Amino acid sequence: MSNDKPESLSYRAAGVDIDAGNALVERIKPLVERTRRPEVMTGLGGFGGLFHLGNRFKDPVLVSGTDGVGTKLLLARQLNRHDSIGIDLVAMCVNDILVCGAEPLFFLDYFACGKLEIHAASDVVAGIAEGCHQSGCALIGGETAEMPGMYAEGEYDLAGFAVGAVERDRLIDGSRIEAGCVAVGLESSGPHSNGYSLIRKVIERSQAQLDDPLDGQALGQALLAPTRIYVDTVRRLLDEHIDVRGMAHITGGGLTENIIRVIPEGLGLEIDPTAWSTPAVFEWLKQAGQIELSEMRRTFNMGIGFVVICPESEVEKIRSIAREPAPVIARVVTHNQGERVAFRQ
Repeated sequence: MSNDKPESLSYRAAGVDIDAGNALVERIKPLVERTRRPEVMTGLGGFGGLFHLGNRFKDPVLVSGTDGVGTKLLLARQLNRHDSIGIDLVAMCVNDILVCGAEPLFFLDYFACGKLEIHAASDVVAGIAEGCHQSGCALIGGETAEMPGMYAEGEYDLAGFAVGAVERDRLIDGSRIEAGCVAVGLESSGPHSNGYSLIRKVIERSQAQLDDPLDGQALGQALLAPTRIYVDTVRRLLDEHIDVRGMAHITGGGLTENIIRVIPEGLGLEIDPTAWSTPAVFEWLKQAGQIELSEMRRTFNMGIGFVVICPESEVEKIRSIAREPAPVIARVVTHNQGERVAFRQ
């Protein structure tokens, strides 16, 4: 009978490297510092992030949102490019709370993996910090979870959490929308972070290569383009007191299901698909995947990532402030029966 004692176990032997986690924190500290706002009261590494609203708001309503990036992460892994996926994470959260008119204040992230790869993880956080910088919110904390057995080596998942604030009397909830209002579209940068399970199926079925050319760039580059952050544009519209009655972030559900979420009962939406040009990436997906047009419209943003609903008299002012085409993509109409969303033929 052997008298050898079993080898002493450690957290590292079990697959979790605390030292690697500490090294990651040190590497990302300068990135986080770039997003700092005066209201932030704590540095990175505490048990909780502190943020003081101060006197900037008289009667603030806090608005929170959480989201992930979905299976677009698999495309990032396939291309071995991790720096832009963090921008997607921030965008999906801050664009959602922006719909209410909220100013994004701070952001937290959750990064889960099987084995912590510091280079990839720091690239992801660099993207998160860039997204926070673009949206003007502070990255005040996060969590890195190394979970061997839950994720295979090289795999990771992301979640984000954004908190913003808006004055109660400037809250935008769609209640003032009426027949005759129009929906003004702001351009997207691509599929954003929705529909990637279908996108990957299209790539598989068509046997396309990610380095295939598409409209002057590689297919993979077009598909991985980070989600546009609309905070700067929309905040400028609100600061100029544009009569914004409602807004919509075009995510899962596409144009068919997202805009109508903010339209009051008794009203419908008539969308004019000829009002803007559909970007090449969506035309490629439709053709390569043999996807019905109705399915495309219900899955993808089709080139319009955010919508502002207002009286028609505000359209030219919006175009001037936004400094982009901002087409009128739909009109609000009275609705009695049948489907509330109709596309013009």
